[in-house]
This record gives sequence, structure tokens and C-alpha cells, in this order.
Amino acid sequence: MKMNKSIGCTVDECKYHAKKESYCSLDHINVVKHESHAKNQEATDCGSFQME
Repeated sequence: MKMNKSIGCTVDECKYHAKKESYCSLDHINVVKHESHAKNQEATDCGSFQME
């Protein structure tokens, strides 16, 4: 599996996690928010996540 060293990731439950190292294998990710105005980190997530 390729790894994108521009996107760090520690969510190894995701099918796009590079497994051997803490990186994502996607070329890009989609960051989404849970509120109309994100005020902190908890209000955002990786919208590209897919369960392995």
C-alpha cells in the first residue's frame, strides 16, 4: 500500500491507513465539520474515513 507522507494519520481502523506507518494512503482527504461554524478541533473530522 502506498503512503502519502503529506497526510499523517493514527486511525488504523480506517481502510486508507498505511498500516506500517502513521500515514494515509489517499492522495487527498475531505475534512468536514459538524457545526455551521467550527470553533475547535472536535467540531471537525476526516470525511474520507471508511471502516476497514
